Amino acid sequence: MGSRNADCGLRIDKTFNLNFEPAVKQTHKSAIRNPHSAFRIPIPHSRFFSEDNMVKDLSKDTRSRMEKVIEDFRHKLATVRTGRASTSLLDNISVEYYGTPMPLNQVATIHAPEASMLTVQPFDPSLINDIEKALRMSELGVNPSNDGKLIRIPIPPLTEERRKQMVKNVHEMAEDHKTALRNIRRDSNEKLKKALKDKTISEDEERGGLDDVQKLTDQHVTKIADLAKHKEDEIMKV
Repeated sequence: MGSRNADCGLRIDKTFNLNFEPAVKQTHKSAIRNPHSAFRIPIPHSRFFSEDNMVKDLSKDTRSRMEKVIEDFRHKLATVRTGRASTSLLDNISVEYYGTPMPLNQVATIHAPEASMLTVQPFDPSLINDIEKALRMSELGVNPSNDGKLIRIPIPPLTEERRKQMVKNVHEMAEDHKTALRNIRRDSNEKLKKALKDKTISEDEERGGLDDVQKLTDQHVTKIADLAKHKEDEIMKV
């Protein structure tokens, strides 16, 4: 379903998977992409509105779409390494099971028994070599080993250079998600302007709607910034 960023194991989604959306089902197909970034950001579709409550409904819809962007950002941040081992590091690993690619966490139990160790125990022991191979090929930079029943994955400490690169990746992710929010704002504003042109809302209603959309945008951009800052602090903490 895509490739992963070599520095943090991030999947570059080729479709809008409301797995942002940590694990929300795919509900639309459109997405925008910053040409200078490796991270593809989904733009949720909006719904249709009744004329009687157009401005109110659009505001609710805008909030819902922006919250999906926030959830996607949270999900992607969880796959970025910090100084400690975390089971979420393996969220994007999949293994073929009876001809079908399956998320690792659906075919095995994953634990973090130590700060520098992950373990993977497949439900079907015959998968153990395939899982180990998938881990080695994942670009996570790990060197797993198995005893026939359990895979152990030592998590090497992060170097200063690698920490800085991962912080840079988080910055890029944050900027792409902010761009996604601004595209939702633009879409909502265009709907308000069209409604005014079609005379289904008044100038005062349009003005109020535009103000609401801008406030929602500001609130959610601030959330992105706060989440990014928290993650950067975790990465740089030795």
